[in-house]
Amino acid sequence: MFDFLAQWAFHIHLITAISWIGGSVFMFILGITLRDKEAQKAVYPHVGPIFGWFEVVALIILLASGVILGIKYGLFSMILNDNGTLISHALNMKVALVAVLSVATIVHFVIAYKTNGKERTKLQNILSRGSSMLIFFLNLFVMHYAIVLRNIL
Repeated sequence: MFDFLAQWAFHIHLITAISWIGGSVFMFILGITLRDKEAQKAVYPHVGPIFGWFEVVALIILLASGVILGIKYGLFSMILNDNGTLISHALNMKVALVAVLSVATIVHFVIAYKTNGKERTKLQNILSRGSSMLIFFLNLFVMHYAIVLRNIL
């Protein structure tokens, strides 16, 4: 079973990453361009939960397929023992960024889920918008290190 998953892990990881990043870009642009508060109240309660659950599932798939790829290519020893090579550096950077990205996603999801259709407090607004922006930019850096790793492997 593992051999089958390992054979498809890269493709699953890539398709899921495209979906994750594409959705993140879409929601970021939607957040910037949708300035009318009434339009926001009409759109977000419907789109937000669908997108949120999609992102949670995508994150789980990305993490699982990433672990499978790490096992397949023997990358876990490089995470624990940085040997100064480009692959070791890129891998450690990607793992660190993914850890922060995962926390930001959880924070954003919890706030969005609890406040869907309700007024947010100032702190909830700051955390929600801040985590959303952080997710958007971290995605770009994670993608960079994913490309570096793929070029090496």
